[in-house]
Amino acid sequence: MEEKVIWADGLTKSFGAFTAVDHISFEVRRGEIFGFLGANGAGKTTAMRMLCGLSLPTSGRGEVAGFDIATQQEEVKKHIGYMSQKFSLYEDLKVWENLRLFGGIYGLKSRAIREKTDEILSDLGFESERNTFVRALPLGWKQKLAFSVSIFHEPKVVFLDEPTGGVDPMTRRQFWELIYRAADKGITVFVTTHYMDEAEYCDRVSIMVDGKIEALDSPRALREQFRAENMDDVFQQLARKAKRTSD
Repeated sequence: MEEKVIWADGLTKSFGAFTAVDHISFEVRRGEIFGFLGANGAGKTTAMRMLCGLSLPTSGRGEVAGFDIATQQEEVKKHIGYMSQKFSLYEDLKVWENLRLFGGIYGLKSRAIREKTDEILSDLGFESERNTFVRALPLGWKQKLAFSVSIFHEPKVVFLDEPTGGVDPMTRRQFWELIYRAADKGITVFVTTHYMDEAEYCDRVSIMVDGKIEALDSPRALREQFRAENMDDVFQQLARKAKRTSD
């Protein structure tokens, strides 16, 4: 049986009388690319914060990388990678300095950091940019570097929060090639995106509406279920049911 790297059972987060995440249950397997979709206000950001160990659930249970998200939050953080649209890179450091810094934060030894840095720069074709300040890189290059930084320590899971915002379709496709490579190495990829063509690249997709998971299956199965030509049509059919507009 395939290893479950993420699971949630009745996971709930309330703020006073408002329930942002309402008893969601799902599981994600090792090496799976799992799309976590929902319109603004659906609750996906709140759910992701709980899974990353940044927010305690009000009720329900969940584990990420074998650790309880309510009682072992620090262990969860050590065993995941995270990348947001804001990147988390240091603009005033050089490319190699960013890699060294994050390698140290993740607890790698100096030799391992050097070897991993050389490997990443080679894989990305960034050898000539080794001493370039990050602020001087094109947006697409920053995104590729930020993703490589997020999996520098080879975590069991990497959470990607709308990682391809603002770049052209060709660069987005190149970014997804990096995602495929990570998944091939056994890293589970948990990704949110506004681009419905990217949902087609996922092994499975869940779609949240008003705090609940309203659909969860492979893109092909969801298209068949909703008699839709593409994932954008599936998403629009579900999004029309939404009653609230903010998380």
